[in-house]
Amino acid sequence: MKINRCATVVKGGRRFSFSALVVLGDREGSVGIGFGKANEVPPSVEKAMKDARKNFLKVSLKGHTIPHQTAGQFLSSKVVLLPASEGTGIIAGSAVRAVTECAGIKNLLSKVYGSTNPINVVKATMDALKNLRSAQDVGKLRGVEVLQ
Repeated sequence: MKINRCATVVKGGRRFSFSALVVLGDREGSVGIGFGKANEVPPSVEKAMKDARKNFLKVSLKGHTIPHQTAGQFLSSKVVLLPASEGTGIIAGSAVRAVTECAGIKNLLSKVYGSTNPINVVKATMDALKNLRSAQDVGKLRGVEVLQ
């Protein structure tokens, strides 16, 4: 999703290191994000992929959209996700779009407030997706039966 280059100044010049942000998903309701750092790009991506596999999250879906409006926050980034009708598509920036497409969401409206740093936006989006609950989940919490 994003590769960052960082430089430290040493006696002989600049020494570069790389960090990679990776989003993995099965497009059927599971998504994970990973972050890895190394002195070269391929090892940083491998570390990020390994981290993403460890941090998978099951997302509650309602058809091809989300069941209700939700918001997530990470540091100074705030992401608001709204369900959209069939045929709308994903109306979102690149960071939110990557996470929601990997999760299998096809119709969504979103807005990012505050910092638009991709790492923070991706983590805020994951926080928003973590807050989603289906009607059955809410029914169980309240102790009532949900009719479909």
